[in-house]
Amino acid sequence: MAAPLDLDQLQTFISISDTGSFTRAADEVHRTQSAVSMQMRRLEERIGKPLFEKDGRSNRLTADGERLLAYARRLIHLNRETLAAFDDRALEGSMRIGIPDDYADRFLPEIMARFARSNPRVELTVICEPTPGLVDNLKRGNLDLAIVTHDDAAALSEVVRREPLLWVSSANHATHEEEVLPMAFGRPTCVWRRSACEVLTQMKRDYRVLFSSYSATVITAAVLSGLAVSVLPECALRPGMRVLGEADGFGALPDCRIGIIRGHAGRADIVDAIARHISDSLDNISVPQAEDAGGFDIAPFTSAVRGRKARPVHVAQGW
Repeated sequence: MAAPLDLDQLQTFISISDTGSFTRAADEVHRTQSAVSMQMRRLEERIGKPLFEKDGRSNRLTADGERLLAYARRLIHLNRETLAAFDDRALEGSMRIGIPDDYADRFLPEIMARFARSNPRVELTVICEPTPGLVDNLKRGNLDLAIVTHDDAAALSEVVRREPLLWVSSANHATHEEEVLPMAFGRPTCVWRRSACEVLTQMKRDYRVLFSSYSATVITAAVLSGLAVSVLPECALRPGMRVLGEADGFGALPDCRIGIIRGHAGRADIVDAIARHISDSLDNISVPQAEDAGGFDIAPFTSAVRGRKARPVHVAQGW
């Protein structure tokens, strides 16, 4: 029977991938650099494949290393969940998190499932509001943590995931061909709205804001009914939508950056735990692929980079 993999080696392997450096990984796992190198040599011997290759003065994962990384993350997560299930000192209490409804459908199931399995004694209260409302609630102490759309002007959040921001229209209507483009946006404080208006101005495209709402459901309804064009991150695409690209005369938009902000009112241990689970979950969630997209027209978007993610070193404390 083959010997099991060493979880310590796998944790070090993940740290090297996340930090991009043997030296920084050594600090993170509290080992010397020579000990980390020895761990990786033994892991390569156990796997029977090279996991790293030289890239100038640095090392990068080989194709086999990338394959192992996905398995390593799953094994480490399962190990944490197993230990938590038998830990009489497991976290207990309540946790209030906030998330915009643009992200909730795609991200909440994974986040809640991961956290509940590892921390069954913690009660989660989830509030769905736009980012400005979540930030206000954090300041007032009404939330312990929020997943938000990062805004450079405020720079409050730690970015944990990047996705393309896309022009979207109905797949069954030619709304985007109207002389004066009807638009559906969030309220004037919306980061995506500001970005879209700037690009439309640069395109010298006439437009009018036909619908304005904090509700992602309202914006989605306006798009799917063929009444308006909007902008959404890739995670918010729905069946029946068409992504508009350069061939349709639409300029590129900046990435949507998703971040985490921690408040100051909750228990630090529970906040730290949910922050780690959220970061891990967002890092592992894939974007919908064309074959399982449920019918949205993604043809104009096939050249874009999918699911661009940013792994944080830490989660910002906020206030």
